Amino acid sequence: MDLRIFTEPQQGATYDDLLAVARATEDLGFDAFFRSDHYLTMGGDGLPGPTDAWTTLAGLARETSRIRLGTLVSSATFRHPGVLAIQVAQVDQMSGGRVELGLGAGWFAEEHSAYGIPFPEKRFGILTEQLEVVTGLWGTPVGERFEHRGEHYTLTDSPALPKPVQQSPLDPSRGGVPVIVGGNGPTRTPRLAARFAAEYNQAFPELADVPGRIARLREVCVEQGRDPGTLVQSVALVLCVGRDEAEVARRAAAIGREVPELREHGIAGTTGEAVERLRTLASQGVQRVYLQVLDLHDLEHLQLVAEEVAPHLA
Repeated sequence: MDLRIFTEPQQGATYDDLLAVARATEDLGFDAFFRSDHYLTMGGDGLPGPTDAWTTLAGLARETSRIRLGTLVSSATFRHPGVLAIQVAQVDQMSGGRVELGLGAGWFAEEHSAYGIPFPEKRFGILTEQLEVVTGLWGTPVGERFEHRGEHYTLTDSPALPKPVQQSPLDPSRGGVPVIVGGNGPTRTPRLAARFAAEYNQAFPELADVPGRIARLREVCVEQGRDPGTLVQSVALVLCVGRDEAEVARRAAAIGREVPELREHGIAGTTGEAVERLRTLASQGVQRVYLQVLDLHDLEHLQLVAEEVAPHLA
């Protein structure tokens, strides 16, 4: 099972804070460093203010050497797909081919109004077209042109440059970075994941729902003629682990959460409980877990998981 570190910088973090977590992620043997893509805090003052996801990842691309880097997830409302394709391809080049793009429809209306970003009522069509454009630009052979005429976007005579370093996991003959699609809908999101994604992510699901959603994704893959085994299944869950009850309680208090609630919904409790929860998820078909780290200054938390949880998941 891959363990990835997932951060929420909109809650209050500088680039240097994120760099420290990314370096710890790399040094401790975790698979990847991911971050949310938000511009407004969801609680507290959010000081010193938001950092842009792809600007952050560009910096980290030059200051790390092994870990994968990406967003969980970028909002389709934030960027034109042509611009996003250029940004992600460039960061992929800067990282030597270690980038992944999580892309979603966007949901947090207040951050849009706070920064003057349009927030259409209907966004699923926008997300679908963005995935068509971004993957289409990356996959167009060098020297050929890309065209797209849709309801939301029109691209004419595009040279479709630059190209990412990586090749598409869905078609290794074409350029492309791994795309992550996530969501809880039973119909449209699975179809979108089966069509475009290298990975399907369940973000903070009710744990009892995880197996059923994985089964549904596999059904949709078969319906669309795709091998279900080619789509990585992942979940994102809050992390709060300690050596004993006192340490668990201290970490829960630091992020303003209650221990029973964390135990019910996350990877929480003692290290033994964390191992048990992760093994259960693996038995249900989960291949990758994003550990949501909310206290970015508690690097000992990451060290504890690396030393006393991860080795039991081999």
